[in-house]
Amino acid sequence: MSNINEQNSEEYLEVQQAREKKIRDFKIDYSQNDENTQTESPIYSDMSFVDDLDDNEINSYSGEDVKEQMTENSRKYLKQQKKLQKKQEKKRNKKNRRTFRLLWLASVIIVGAVLAVYLLVGVNDMLAINRTDDTQVSVKIPDSPKLSDVSTALKNAGVISEPSFFEMYANITKSADGFHQGDFRFKSNLDYEAIINLLQSNSNRTDIVTVTITEGQNLLEIADTLKNAGVLSDEEKFLELCNSTYFDEDYEFLQNIKKPDNRYYKLEGYLYPDTYDFYINEDPKVTITRFLNNFEASIYQRQTIEGYDKRVKISDLINDSGYSMDEILTIASIVQAEAANNDDMYYISSIIHNRLERGDELDVASLGLDSTMYYPYRSEDKIPNDIKSTFKSKYNTYNFAGLPPGSICNPGTQAILAAINPYDTDYIYFCHSEDGTPYYASTIWEHQYNQEVAGIS
Repeated sequence: MSNINEQNSEEYLEVQQAREKKIRDFKIDYSQNDENTQTESPIYSDMSFVDDLDDNEINSYSGEDVKEQMTENSRKYLKQQKKLQKKQEKKRNKKNRRTFRLLWLASVIIVGAVLAVYLLVGVNDMLAINRTDDTQVSVKIPDSPKLSDVSTALKNAGVISEPSFFEMYANITKSADGFHQGDFRFKSNLDYEAIINLLQSNSNRTDIVTVTITEGQNLLEIADTLKNAGVLSDEEKFLELCNSTYFDEDYEFLQNIKKPDNRYYKLEGYLYPDTYDFYINEDPKVTITRFLNNFEASIYQRQTIEGYDKRVKISDLINDSGYSMDEILTIASIVQAEAANNDDMYYISSIIHNRLERGDELDVASLGLDSTMYYPYRSEDKIPNDIKSTFKSKYNTYNFAGLPPGSICNPGTQAILAAINPYDTDYIYFCHSEDGTPYYASTIWEHQYNQEVAGIS
């Protein structure tokens, strides 16, 4: 029994000595590395509690006091770290702000310099300061041009050097629209304002074509002539405008047309035959305006007319005739279509007047004129195939009494004068031989005989 107790006492002593050694080693190791340990591991920054402990009481490092101390030290360390991090972040933000300001300032300087150069170059181009050469240049503006098309064409022709600045100027001055297509020729040293004025007024265009509209052409034939000459790019638009009220506000004589809805083309008779200078692919509104201006000048301005002692206005002669202008033009268009020569015009005009004014007395119910049978087409073979079998002209003077709803072609001055002042005859019939020789008759029997002589019976 004593041996067992001695053995247990020895074992207990060895255990106690081992514990004391661990504590001594821990204290020595901690004291030697105190400085580094405090920096790297704040959890063990305060170890005085170890000295205060009874060596016999230290059995492990998991006691409640140690845990609390370690937790407190951890909180302190985290707080210090957050404070340090916040300080570093503040310092970094300050540095970033300084860098941003420098970059912003540099950007402003660079952008300002670029803008200044752009404005300087643009203003010089706008005022043509650097374009001293006054040589002529050609500029081709495409159909339905956009502003970018115009600036590109001017740049390619060497008229401007800054297309973007030209576009900005046009937008600011509200002149970005209204440019005409075509070929222009002008000096290369013009400023922006002069260039825009030229391109929007058709001035100095070189793509001009001369076209002669002959007396007696109807509206469809005129449209075809203009299209073949390159004047019309949109024939349908031209025809639509000729049957619209678009021009009424500018021309009083169009406002006086009665029952325009009964006509095939309202402006038939008013497209004055003459030789014109047109632009290639011209706006149909401009083309029609040329015709109407020429009609107005020819009818309403004084001119020298054979048989009159002084210069007269045709409009005054019409007013004295007892017929309206539209009625005279309708008569003149028939005279123009039927007559073989100028003298024949006055005879045929007398026949038309006789039938209009004395039809019942002379036992003629209508004008009965071949030239009106197929209008708005010149002849039966001109009627489109898809409507030929059913087509009936509302201008056919065989089917109703009086004048047709409007002119059947566009008469010249001589036909208009013949319609105003016909020869004084009692003729009510006429016909022509194949070579154009006219024959007139006062009765149906004379007319039948004339037809035999003319070879048309």
